[in-house]
Amino acid sequence: MEQGQYHDYSQDYKEFKWDALRKSMFRLINKVSISNIDHVVRRILSENLIVGRGLFCNAIMKSQKASPQFSNVFAALVAIINSNLPDIGLLLAKRVVLQFKKAYENNEKLELLALLKFLAHLINQSVVYEVIAIDVLSLLLGNPNEISVEVAVGFCIECGSLLQYLSPHGLNSVVEEFHAILLDGVIDRRIQLMIEGLFEIRRVKFIDHPAIIDELDLVEVENQVTHVVSLLHEIDPETSVDVFWPDMIFDESDDLEEDVRSSVLDEDSEGDEISSHVPIVMENNDFDTNDSQDKAETDIVILRRTIYHHIMSSRNYEEAGQKLLGIKLQTRQEMEICNMLLECCGQERTYIRYYANIAHALCMIVPTYCRNFEECFVYECFMVHQLEANYKLRNITKFFAQLLGTNLLSWHVLGYIHLSEDDANPSLHIFIKILFQELSEMLGNRLLKERLNDPSLQRSLVSVFPWIIQET
Repeated sequence: MEQGQYHDYSQDYKEFKWDALRKSMFRLINKVSISNIDHVVRRILSENLIVGRGLFCNAIMKSQKASPQFSNVFAALVAIINSNLPDIGLLLAKRVVLQFKKAYENNEKLELLALLKFLAHLINQSVVYEVIAIDVLSLLLGNPNEISVEVAVGFCIECGSLLQYLSPHGLNSVVEEFHAILLDGVIDRRIQLMIEGLFEIRRVKFIDHPAIIDELDLVEVENQVTHVVSLLHEIDPETSVDVFWPDMIFDESDDLEEDVRSSVLDEDSEGDEISSHVPIVMENNDFDTNDSQDKAETDIVILRRTIYHHIMSSRNYEEAGQKLLGIKLQTRQEMEICNMLLECCGQERTYIRYYANIAHALCMIVPTYCRNFEECFVYECFMVHQLEANYKLRNITKFFAQLLGTNLLSWHVLGYIHLSEDDANPSLHIFIKILFQELSEMLGNRLLKERLNDPSLQRSLVSVFPWIIQET
């Protein structure tokens, strides 16, 4: 049947587009290489990635499993897509981690080797925070056998160059575990030689195993989007996006995809280069400025990784708070800690008080954090329309409710919630509903009512409860 025979809005036509999209994804990803990655990215971005995000993840995971030696190329491809469509990068990262957990439970050596090679390069490309590398190595070496140790050695070689720079203490602890395994002498001689080989590679600072080769260093630091994925988190693989549904809306997705494309691809440029990722050759008098900007951006990335590591590796919120307060910060960098706490909280499948407890500890010791979290609250109020009505919106709202309920945030920040016909949107309605439900549970209806009737708050509450102005 010819394509022209399908009606634009018929189910048959949608199925035709879906099948064509699936084939196109596999075809493009299967032929990606270092030399043509820019061309392949352009072609993939010309497809409907919003609808086909599940197809993209399936295609790249199958291709990588079949050719794990090209894991660094596949990871570079994902990094570029992720810098423009972060939801796709997060979905892929979650599926890789979920597959690793399954392969580990089944003790599947070849599957583990392939998956961890891919995960290592996703970490190297800053698609996933490197803390998960330490978690994976700790899991593999916690109850060592020949398969887990061999897999751990290979994984450590792949991402060791990055770990020695961003998580030296974590890498040292892993090396100590390898030393203990050698001293026990219970593993095969072949595995012992592999560990000794790893020690030699580390001694020369992984010089022959760089995190990213120059040809695949394609995403600028300021464009990188790094995701929080943990072995301890409940992971939803979102398998529903892998199959065709009759109610799929291709046309609206095409419009959204076009907006993404126009922001990524330079339609006026000649050839197939990706303008947003091609290095720009600066004039000599611009080198100092460019270098200082790069250094500042790199410092922020390192700072955020350090913050994340302290948050996720601490035994309790008191320990996390002490570690975070021990970081040497420059002016206004406290906001990076606030943003990271909100980001981690928003990524959880259910609300976890741990992150707000850390915020509480910081606010009690350093009052600056109270003002910073108030700024975060104001920002979220203005940008709440960008949060989908899912666990992220719920978690962030409960985070702020906990700080408001303990009076660490001034209740005057409620004045930045504008509930009117012009400003209101579904996400804002949900935000307000959850916020006051949580405050009611924390304080009780009587105390909450007393708080809201405080004369000093009435001007601030008019934007939330417009009838107040009529009563006053």
